[in-house]
Amino acid sequence: MKPRKTPPGDKNIIGTRVTAIRKAKGMKQKEFLARLQTAGLDISPTSLSRLEGQDRLVQDYELLAIAQALEVTVAELLGSK
Repeated sequence: MKPRKTPPGDKNIIGTRVTAIRKAKGMKQKEFLARLQTAGLDISPTSLSRLEGQDRLVQDYELLAIAQALEVTVAELLGSK
């Protein structure tokens, strides 16, 4: 994946956490997309990139699938532990 050229946006608060958790687990975007699909969320690579860059809104049902795919709690994605 190419490094991001622009600073993060302001459309969500989980994008940077999703990226950090995914990378900490050694997970590529392609693998994460497959996990999301298994969790019932089918989004495109572009959509995921925009989500991680905070340039895309995140729906409540997407938040649950993302947490499941990353094996973390929704609270962890939102910044509380």
